Amino acid sequence: MLAIGRALMARPRLMLLDEPSLGLAPRAMAQVFDLLARLNQEGISLLLVEQNAMRALRLAHRGCVLETGRLILTEPADALLRNPKATEACLGV
Repeated sequence: MLAIGRALMARPRLMLLDEPSLGLAPRAMAQVFDLLARLNQEGISLLLVEQNAMRALRLAHRGCVLETGRLILTEPADALLRNPKATEACLGV
């Protein structure tokens, strides 16, 4: 939260976030994702790299799936959540 707050002081139009939920308790993770959703609604674009793919895709407008460093899928987030290739190979579902 401190890093996000410091970044917001610059009044960004785009924020790049790498694993913002890493190591957080479930309640803290929920707070971070709620904050990110609010920032996006306020007009800040977000580029998010996140291992918690299901949570990230519920927040995202568009998603990309990397497999061993290669881009294998890019779709609207809701379509990616329904894509069997993505859910099987990359989301562990």
